[in-house]
Amino acid sequence: MKKWIAIVIGFFFMQVVHAQRGRIHGHKDTTDLTFSGTKINPYQQEFDSTGKWQVNGYVDAYYSHYSDSSNGNGFQKFPTISPRNQQFGLNMIQLSAKYNSAKFRSTITLFGGDCPKAAWSNDYNYIQEANLGFNLYKKLWLDMGFFRTHIGLESIQPRENITMSLATTTYFEPYYLSGAKLTWQQSDRLTLQLNVFNSFNQFVETNKNKAVGFSMNYLASKKLSFTYSNMLCDESSLISMIKQTRFYNNFCLTYKSNKWVLGLEANYGLQTHSCLSDPSQTAMMFSSLIAGKYRITPQLATYMRGEVFHDPNEILTGPVLNENHAIVGLEIAGLTAGFEFKPIPNSFVRVECRALSNYNQHIFQYQQMASKVRTEINFGMGVWF
Repeated sequence: MKKWIAIVIGFFFMQVVHAQRGRIHGHKDTTDLTFSGTKINPYQQEFDSTGKWQVNGYVDAYYSHYSDSSNGNGFQKFPTISPRNQQFGLNMIQLSAKYNSAKFRSTITLFGGDCPKAAWSNDYNYIQEANLGFNLYKKLWLDMGFFRTHIGLESIQPRENITMSLATTTYFEPYYLSGAKLTWQQSDRLTLQLNVFNSFNQFVETNKNKAVGFSMNYLASKKLSFTYSNMLCDESSLISMIKQTRFYNNFCLTYKSNKWVLGLEANYGLQTHSCLSDPSQTAMMFSSLIAGKYRITPQLATYMRGEVFHDPNEILTGPVLNENHAIVGLEIAGLTAGFEFKPIPNSFVRVECRALSNYNQHIFQYQQMASKVRTEINFGMGVWF
């Protein structure tokens, strides 16, 4: 085991040095990966089609402070990125092997660290994605396997986001999916996709129902992009006598220039037989976030993010207890601000502050006192090749 770890670490740092001397195997520029993690067709921009394998690596470390007591497992509420309080930690270390040609493509990514331990699948905890696909006809592709989510602005990897932390709405969106995608790259501007998955956020099927969805991405210009995705599913258990049909909709708008990176996301969801006050009624939820980064110099940038999450009937959140141990839905607002420094193009150093407020419900705990507000300070570093 120690020998294997030494080989991986040695290989990783050799590739970092190699990456600084030029592109590897025709790999396109990946120094700015913002918003790339949730593209409905990531092959469109990450690869050429010469049929070569690419090996990629990424490591991300952090230190965080929260004004909220940790849970019994040592993680904060809504744990994903930087989940441990007042500790140095490793969000993730990962290795990816990727292949793309005119007729076949595949991606395999293995990872470990606090992030998969806190928020990933218990069944395949070390697999971030593993999928393969082939060309059916011209620009029509069929892919199958395990996928990272294509829904939302933010991905599981901080290097692909404006901020270090994840917004509350991202935490309750799907992280990982297993199934099949039928993708039509109609043009350089328009991509359409049909998909079917085992469930809303699982690798392994939880009932006999499948989740189906549609996605569309339109590039209005080189700087402006619009994406719409939806998912229709029934996540009720096998023993439940009540069918709870969920229809989730996601809208994203992104803008990228030399100085500015801007993103806007909005979500709207419905679920039948889900009102807490009247289980026969359909419940609704909505959420949104807006994030922006301004690059002061090629190496230094400042950023902000605002977020709201309104799920009073716990469609996505599941049971959350307040200070009176009553089940409540989440109604959260948050603000994040920070600075980013890039010592080398394929890296980041970030420091940020964040405040979350659950409006009228006291769901946080600090020094044995219930609170509706949590403050955070996150410091993180990442590098990739």
